[in-house]
This record gives sequence, structure tokens and C-alpha cells, in this order.
Amino acid sequence: MIHPKKRILIGSPIHQKPAILQEFLASLLLLKQQFIELDFYFIDDNIDQDSTHILQQFSQQSEHVLLQSSGLSDDYIRDDTTHLWNTNLIWKVAKFKNTIIQHAAKLNYDYLFLIDSDLILHPDTIEHLVATDKDIISEIFWTQWQPDAMFQPQVWMRNEYDQWEQHHGERLSNEDIAIRFAQFISKLKNPGLYEVGGLGACTLISQNAIKAGVNFDLIHNVSFWGEDRHFCIRAVALGIPLYVDTHYPALHLYRDSDLDKVSSFKKESGIIQIEESDSISETQPPSPVKIIHDHPKLTLTMVVKNESTRFLRQVLEEHRKYIDEAVIIDDGSSDGTIDLCYEVLQGIPIRMIHNDVSKFSNEIDLRKQQWEEVIKSNPDWILNLDADEMFEPRFAIEIHSLLRNADVDLYCFRLFDLWNQDHYREDQYWQAHFNYRPFLIRYKQDFAFQWKETAQHCGRLPENIFALPHSLSNLRLKHLGWSRPEYRLEKYLRYLALDPNGEFGWKEQYASILDEHPHLIPWVE
Repeated sequence: MIHPKKRILIGSPIHQKPAILQEFLASLLLLKQQFIELDFYFIDDNIDQDSTHILQQFSQQSEHVLLQSSGLSDDYIRDDTTHLWNTNLIWKVAKFKNTIIQHAAKLNYDYLFLIDSDLILHPDTIEHLVATDKDIISEIFWTQWQPDAMFQPQVWMRNEYDQWEQHHGERLSNEDIAIRFAQFISKLKNPGLYEVGGLGACTLISQNAIKAGVNFDLIHNVSFWGEDRHFCIRAVALGIPLYVDTHYPALHLYRDSDLDKVSSFKKESGIIQIEESDSISETQPPSPVKIIHDHPKLTLTMVVKNESTRFLRQVLEEHRKYIDEAVIIDDGSSDGTIDLCYEVLQGIPIRMIHNDVSKFSNEIDLRKQQWEEVIKSNPDWILNLDADEMFEPRFAIEIHSLLRNADVDLYCFRLFDLWNQDHYREDQYWQAHFNYRPFLIRYKQDFAFQWKETAQHCGRLPENIFALPHSLSNLRLKHLGWSRPEYRLEKYLRYLALDPNGEFGWKEQYASILDEHPHLIPWVE
């Protein structure tokens, strides 16, 4: 059984230089979301208007971004030597973080991920941290706090920043401390999960910990410097242990000169680069759009079976406004589906592949066949849609600007399950439109595409495509397949036959298909 994805809120108070901010946001777009879904809550505390503009552009890319202005204009001095904090700045940031915690609590997120805006994450980071099942855990990063100093992690064992193990009441000589410090540093360079006494800046916090009362308020009888110390002391006092993970170290852009490390970090993390000379990630929405002067070819690919009396005509009439060719797998139709495709797409090149025996009962074979056939046409872009899916009308106007963006190889869209002609369903079982899913991909011959090998729900595109530079689009996709009662009953019976135990899907959702009074919301073009 596939369980609902964990809802994660990524929160960050942001007072950042534009170049570093762009890299930070780009890394967030590359985070894998196979088992999680991400929302963002940023507090804009910038005094640099370019940084504010970057955040605004990022927030306009998706309804999953909440951007709030701090309303303040405090300066924060930093140079290529160090960062200069004062007490007012520290407790201002603490207040911001508490605001984000309260938002996460109010909306019942499964986890909050608090992150500083000068970090770059490995794409696996959050899914991996969630899988550890810890209430509070940070991903490690290493920093030279002063030029030419050694690199140290952002976690510690005791007091303000003691990075060695010491039992309560134990007295250590300076030599003992030096030995244990070296042991601590050495241990954290090995991939693993370790309990620590303090952490911060890159931290996953569970709903359980938030309900228990963790926050960044000042503990008045503790004189330690920094809001993270007070957060950690409060957490341990509440009985919540603290952990650091060292499998996917983040990159800390503590100084402008650290931007030179970004390219190497992305290579080590498996993030594909288009141009070595680019200092801004190819997936970063605020970066300037690069124009491809040749017209990119858009290939529609679709699997059809006995669709002639359903939505196929309506769907293809919309698609023909912008596609250059079509590669269609007919999975054993016995009606006029094939003739209808040729009729509606007259004048557009079509390659039709006919399966005498349907492959739908083993979907992975069908999707692999579809992929292999479409790449034979040497496409520039592949639009993979089902026969009951169509975009809202403005897609036809805006699609070519998407295809000309050389910084993006994959676009994700929200899919709305229409329950009748002008309403879509939204409840605990029907939330597809809360997520962005991939439907439009640039074909890259040098990329090794890999599939999820499951009989059902394997995905219509290869599993590893999020390693490609990708972006979220606010263009909406309508799913018409649930919009008539007779089709809902048919789908319900088919799911029961193909997946009676809910092995590949969600059994409770299957049962909800036949709800007589679902919650519906009007669709507005």
C-alpha cells in the first residue's frame, strides 16, 4: 500500500546577497519529492532589493510558496572574513523562526525544515532525514569560521560549542580535550547518524516536537549566545534527543568566495549542469531566460484504448493547437479510436503503434514501450498526457516560452480531478492538485533514464527525471476521467480487479470513488 506523502514546510528567514540566494533557491527546486510534498514559507528581511525581487519571482512560480515581508531594514555586516551578529539581530531571527513554527503547527505539517539561506542541499536531503524517523535532526555542513581555520561542523556536544564528548562531572586535561575533539571531528566525517547536544541552521523538526513545545524563545536563566542554543536546551529538557546526519552534507556559502565551490558540489551531488560557466543553477526561476533560436519540436505521446466515445476528440482538438507531431500507443482498441486520432490530428505527423493484446495490466511494460517509441522520433520536448487530460486554454499561448527556456529540462504541473464539467474534487483522498507532477520533458540523449519497476503506478515517465533541471508551472491540467458517474464506477471496478489489496495504490481512496456527496470546488478558467 502506498501511504500519503509526508507534508513538509521549508521555512527560512532571509537576509541574503542575490548570488547566494539564487543558489539556495535553486537547490530547493532540486529536492526529491517521491515520498514527500514541499511547501515554502520565507520571511523576506532583505535590504537588497535585488534579493527581494528574486524571492518575489520565486513565489510567483508556485502557490506552494508563502512570502512574507519582515517590515524591517536592519543591516547585517558580513565580509569575506566573518559575519558580525549582535543581540538584537539574534532575537529578531528567533522571532522569525517562532513565527514559522507557529505556521507549521497551525497547518498541521508533518515536519518543518528550518534552513539558513546560505546553504545548498543535496537533492536527497529531506527525504533521507524524514526516513530517519527522528523528531529533531540536522544535516551536517562544515564551515571555516575564520579564513585559513579548520573546517568545523555546525553541531556540538555541550555548552555553547564544545565539540568533544565529556561525561557529567568528568574533568579533562587540555590534552584529553584535544584528543576527543579530533575523535569527534573524525567521526562526523563518516556517513552515519549521531546523537549530539546542539545543532542548527539545517534542521528537520517533527510535528510531535512542535506540539511538545520546542521554540526559539530566550531562556532567561541561560546566558549562552545564539538562539539555536536556547532551542536545543529546551528540546532536550522536553525529552527530545538531537541528532545529526552526515550522509548528505550541505554546502555552506559563508563567504562570497564559497560560490566557487558550487560547481564541484553539484557534480558530487549528481546535479547535472548545462554550462560550466554558469554561476546560477539551471533550474533557478529568477535567472535570465536563455533563448533557443531554433523552434523546439514538441512531440505529444499518449496511450489510448477505446476512447472514441469519451474525451479523446475534445482533448486532441486542444492539443493540435501547439504540438508538432504525435506518437500514440493504441493498447488494443476495438472501436474507432485510431480513426478518430487521424481525423482530429489531420495535417500533423502521427506515428501509431497498435498492441493486439493490451499491456495495461502490467503498466511498466506499456510505459517503457511508449517511451521507447517516442524517442525514436528524435523529439526535442515530450509532452506525455493521457487521453482524458487537457490543459487550460492559456497553455496554448504560453507553451512555446516554456520550450525556449534553456535553463529547464522538465516542467511540473498540477492535475485537477474534475468530478463534473465545471467542478473538481478536494478532500482527504483527492488532493492531486496540491502537488506538481512531471508531464513535459526535454529529451536528452546523454542522460541515463531509469524506471520504477512496479506493475502498477510505475509513473508515465522514468523515475530519475528529477535529477534534471526542473521547474514548476502555474498552468493547470484538467483530468476529465472522473467527471462522469459511469466512468467512476468503471475505474473503481478496474482498480479492484488489478489491485484488490491496495498493493500499488491507496485502498481507502479506491473506496472513496463511489462517495455520493464528495466535496467539490468550482473550476474557473
